[in-house]
Amino acid sequence: MNIQKHITTLYALCMLLFSAQDMFSQKENSGFIDPRIGNVSKFLVPTYPTMQLPNQMLRMFPDKYDYISDQVKSFPLQVHSHRRVGVFKLKVIQGELSSGFKNHKMNIDHDLEQVKPWYYSTYLIDQDITVEFAPNKKSALYRFDFKKKAGANNIIVMGSSAMVAEERTPSSFGLKEKISYTTRGTSPLTREMHVFAYMTFVNENNKQLKPSKVNLSNGCSVFSFDENTVTVKYGISYISIAQAKINFENEIENKTYKDVVKSGKESWDAVMDQIKVKGGTLAQKRTFYTSLYRTYERMVDINEYGSYYSGYDQKVHHSDRSFYVDDWVWDTYRAQHPLRTILSPKVEEDMLHSYVEMYKHSGWLPTFPQVHGNHMCMNSYHSSAIFIDAYRKGLKNYDVESAYEGIKKNLTEGTFIPWRQGLSRLKIDDFFHENGYFPSLAVGEEETNPMVDSFEKRQPVAVTLGLSYDFWTMSELAKELGKTADYEKYLSYGNNYKKLWHPEQRLFMPKDSEGQFLDINPKSAGGLGYRDYYDENNGWTYAWDVQHDIQGLIELLGGQKAAEERLDQLFREPLGKRKSQFFIDGSNSTGMVGQFSMGNEPSFHIPYLYNSFGAPWKTQKKTRFLLDVFFKDDIHGIPGDEDGGGMTAFVVFTSLGIYPVTPGLPFYDITSPVFEKSTIALENGKQFTIIAKGASKKNKYIQKAYINGKEISTPFITHQQIMGGGELKLVLAEKPNKTWGKTVLKPNK
Repeated sequence: MNIQKHITTLYALCMLLFSAQDMFSQKENSGFIDPRIGNVSKFLVPTYPTMQLPNQMLRMFPDKYDYISDQVKSFPLQVHSHRRVGVFKLKVIQGELSSGFKNHKMNIDHDLEQVKPWYYSTYLIDQDITVEFAPNKKSALYRFDFKKKAGANNIIVMGSSAMVAEERTPSSFGLKEKISYTTRGTSPLTREMHVFAYMTFVNENNKQLKPSKVNLSNGCSVFSFDENTVTVKYGISYISIAQAKINFENEIENKTYKDVVKSGKESWDAVMDQIKVKGGTLAQKRTFYTSLYRTYERMVDINEYGSYYSGYDQKVHHSDRSFYVDDWVWDTYRAQHPLRTILSPKVEEDMLHSYVEMYKHSGWLPTFPQVHGNHMCMNSYHSSAIFIDAYRKGLKNYDVESAYEGIKKNLTEGTFIPWRQGLSRLKIDDFFHENGYFPSLAVGEEETNPMVDSFEKRQPVAVTLGLSYDFWTMSELAKELGKTADYEKYLSYGNNYKKLWHPEQRLFMPKDSEGQFLDINPKSAGGLGYRDYYDENNGWTYAWDVQHDIQGLIELLGGQKAAEERLDQLFREPLGKRKSQFFIDGSNSTGMVGQFSMGNEPSFHIPYLYNSFGAPWKTQKKTRFLLDVFFKDDIHGIPGDEDGGGMTAFVVFTSLGIYPVTPGLPFYDITSPVFEKSTIALENGKQFTIIAKGASKKNKYIQKAYINGKEISTPFITHQQIMGGGELKLVLAEKPNKTWGKTVLKPNK
């Protein structure tokens, strides 16, 4: 008997049984979500196991470094911004408190942890305490089960020294905490705002509990109980404690723990079941639906039943319309916002409306809108992209004229220095407007402009390319709105990228203020993150950062065939140094295939360029390869910073077999889907289905394609075709059809 073969067969049967149990133990797609995927990063920031309802204000994840850590510092009542630790940090300790209790860490067992978007449970192994959590929109609850009698059961809420607590009734308390943000530059400005909580304690029968002992002090409050099971129910507000109490009363006051868990799951079922898939592996389903879940982490609606606090003018506004904050548009304009134009166009319109309101409140259209105001981050003004993209897809339920006004102000009156968005135009910006590119320092030249960040630097190539796209989006929106003078004036700005094209290097290279190219190594020059010249990625990545004018890029590269060969070279070009050396400066460039970086946003559209270069079969080959290699359903399963949905939207689109290469043009590139059948339930009541019978890792090459039964020969589909409902049918085979879609370019309007 072949022992090895027997063992292999037995293992396969066990895995099959495990997979079948996992697949059939739940009826809804939400069962495939695993928030732990990607919780350990390659280099930078991991994903977070965030518990919240879709696009809602109340969020929580345990305060610890990453998945590997077996110690939790605290369980926050609220996470106010993506990646931030949170406020009102809660911990539980049984027995007499020692002098160092504020630094106490709660030890857990990873295998006894349950993590779902609507439910969290962990076991504090040293003290025999079970912790459970369930969120609502602007409220939540924790339940603590103290398994043994060992003195008082202490629930502790900690914050900064500015945190204060007050007793409302013997069993209810109000909390107030200050959060702040300091801008960067020569005259930094500190913004401050408050977060409020209304908190009660109840027993297993949902009856209010009075603590046996209370110690309310600034920065730390201790609530002691004799009962073994204590539930903390609370509401959160950015307006007042009184509003937090209203949020609590509206959402959670009369609900049991099971009620909150059940309604939370139903909320996630609704959005996960909007896309139904057949085929694919269990791992692919887990990756897909977890990615879809992450696209709902941001933006978040902070309208609190008719009122919201705006950090953009520090005032409370009254409105029945949702007000969304927390977005990093440099990351999310590429795929996350376009995905929402398909799945939730009304929500996307509310988000665009929120951007416009933020502009009206502050005088600048934000780029990284946080709850406290615009976070000056990254480069360029890509909020312009989400407006032209939505407008051309028919999303217009917001003040379009004011949106255009804000876009124009950003691009004509704002500075282009990275991490300074929302500050007025400076002399270096005048240089850009006069010469069409952002000037680089000469090699070795010291920076004398005090506004340039000492770490982020000038990023002149990234800025020039980013602004070329932004001015294109503005000129295109001007054309749509009948602003002919602006359209004609700024149209040429979209071609500014050509001014940094180096014909010998066949890359975009930095120029100094004298118009001379710098003699640098585009693979490695520029220091940490290559920021002296590029940004987070080197010159080989930015060689393709011209989504708005792919035909122009083809011409620079010498035609379709030359462009195809150059793109081949990108995926094969060596690092030019050891990996250990490469990642000193290139830590953002993770998920490397040659010089291609799957782990950073400017690369997402690159494998789809083969569709425009006359070789769609290579797009099909590369996108399937990239998903299979870099997006796994385990704790390492994200190749770079996920950025709250920015990267996982790429996974959702690519798994379905389409991708928006150029936000602003209502078209999607077609590639090979992961699933045999994907059906999207559209908000307008129609369905769009993608059929790819036999789709698999090998069976991935498109032979023919049909839209609603009519054969098409181009690797593109329009937004209108999707939203009109119907079917995209792809005939697949194991070997590529190198003639399908070969000669037709995507429309440019």
